[in-house]
Order: sequence, then C-alpha cells, then structure tokens
Amino acid sequence: MPLISIRRFARSDLAHALAIQSEIYLVSLVESETSFSSRLDAKMPYCLAASVKGQLVGYMLAHGWRRNAPPPLGTPLEEVGSAEILFIHDLAVATAGQGLGIGRRLVDHAFDLAVHDGLKSAELVAVEGAASFWKTMGFVTLDATPEIAAKLAGYGRGATWMGRTIG
Repeated sequence: MPLISIRRFARSDLAHALAIQSEIYLVSLVESETSFSSRLDAKMPYCLAASVKGQLVGYMLAHGWRRNAPPPLGTPLEEVGSAEILFIHDLAVATAGQGLGIGRRLVDHAFDLAVHDGLKSAELVAVEGAASFWKTMGFVTLDATPEIAAKLAGYGRGATWMGRTIG
C-alpha cells in the first residue's frame, strides 16, 4: 500500500482539487473556483489534502458552522459568528486514489482537529448515493426541516441530510 500523506489544504492545491472535483462529480455538482476557495477562508477551516508520492489524490473541504444550517451548494461561504458544528462540505478522492482508505483518513483527521477546537458534532449533505459511505463513518440521517429540505434540493436528487457526534 502506498504511503498516504494527509495535511492542511494549501492554496497551491486548488487547481488539482478542482480537477478532481470535475472528474468525480456530475456537472450539476461542480462548484466554481470562487465558491470552492471560500471554504479555505472560513473562520475555522478544516480543509485537508491527501497525497500519494507528492500527487494530490483527494481532498476534504470542512469548516466550523451553525447547527442545522447547511450552506446552499455553489454559493461562496459567508462568515459565521460562532461555530457549533463541523460541517463537511466536500470529500472527493480521484479515481487513482480510490480503494486506499483516503476518504476515511481525511474524515478522521478533520474530526481530530475539530474536537481539539471544542466541536462535538458534525453535519453534512450526502450526494450521489454517498449516504452509504457516510453511514460506515457513523453518520445517521437527520430530520430535515422545510428550510433544510429546500436547500437539499439544490444538491441534487437523493441528497441526504446527515450528522453524528464526534470526539
């Protein structure tokens, strides 16, 4: 098994991460560079990069956020007052890195960082049938208020609101 390096996401990773995003997601889920990079500027960023032999093969965009308030897909992130939860916005692994446990390692690393900062739970919107992966990571489906359901519609058919405790 190749050595996998997990580290903070750097601005220099942006072009490679956008290429992975385009490779992995349906066109309707691909975000602009502005929207994508706004996650890097969040008050409590937990954005991570995974590399094998110096090549970016996966990334995770996550940040501190308000409970039960997923940001709309494709819009630049606006500043949040105080963070209540870890919001996992995006997790993508290039085809070349799949099957190596990279996604799990990125999530576990983000959990460690968030718990260190005092966050006790995580939330996300699972897209394109990814809910089964997130269930293996301990996430459960949450009840979506009408407001959350309206936002989920922007994430595509079958988007699932999920959460779990961490730490």
